[in-house]
Formats: sequence, C-alpha cells, structure tokens
Amino acid sequence: MIGARMAKSLTLKITTALAALCAAGALGACGSQEIEVAADEPPAVKQGAQLFYERCSGCHTLAAAASEGSAESVHNVEHTDGPNLDQRKVEVDQVLYAIRNGGFSGAIMPQNIVTGEEADAVAEFVAKYSGSKAASEQQEQQNTGD
Repeated sequence: MIGARMAKSLTLKITTALAALCAAGALGACGSQEIEVAADEPPAVKQGAQLFYERCSGCHTLAAAASEGSAESVHNVEHTDGPNLDQRKVEVDQVLYAIRNGGFSGAIMPQNIVTGEEADAVAEFVAKYSGSKAASEQQEQQNTGD
C-alpha cells in the first residue's frame, strides 16, 4: 500500500508533467499553419493536400500544405531536404515520376510513399499549387531589368 506522503509526491509529479505538456501544446499551436486550398477544389485535390501534409511535409516546403521541410538557405541544408515546391513549378507527370521512383535521384525519398488514387491526388495538388514563389520572383526580375 502506498503511504500518504508517497501518494502526494506522485500526484504532484503527475500534475507537474501534465501542466508542462499542456504548456508545450499551447506554445506549439501558436506557430501552426493550416492547409490552404480553395474551397471549390475537387475532393481529390483536398485529399492530396492532406496526404502531402502527412507524408511529404517533413522534407518539402509547400505553403498551401502548411509544410516547411526544405532549407531556406544553402547554409541550413540537411541531407533529407527535398525541393522547395513554392519555388519550383512541377507538373502531374513529374510528381508521379518522383513518387514512383523516390524523387529524381532515387537516393533519399521513399519510393511509392503514396500509391494509386492517393498518388494521383497528391500529384494533382502539387501540380496546381507548386511554383507560387517562382512566378513572383520571375516577375520581380523582369520588373527590375535583371
């Protein structure tokens, strides 16, 4: 049988641990983003956004999927960083090729991270929302004459 003193100590430790977990959760939520796709998108594109967030966001950046997995600077690049898809426009067939073959180099990305209709949904989503910063950067360069 646990003594009163031990029970009080155990209760205090559990309460402190729960308070720390709640505080960490609240702080983590402050910087969180949400997936942003147009309300009138077909269900497959919305599903693709969710699948991309769940399976690809650790290595790729794509604002519409609330993912920041790519390095912002060459000084911060990690071995597993995939392309920043806000800066690179890709088409459906390119995305499907990368999914099936583990990227374009085949070195890091798992092959067939999604398959079948899920792969099609991710490809449709990425093709539609990739390249958002690439177009604006090109326009800036044209406007400045560089």
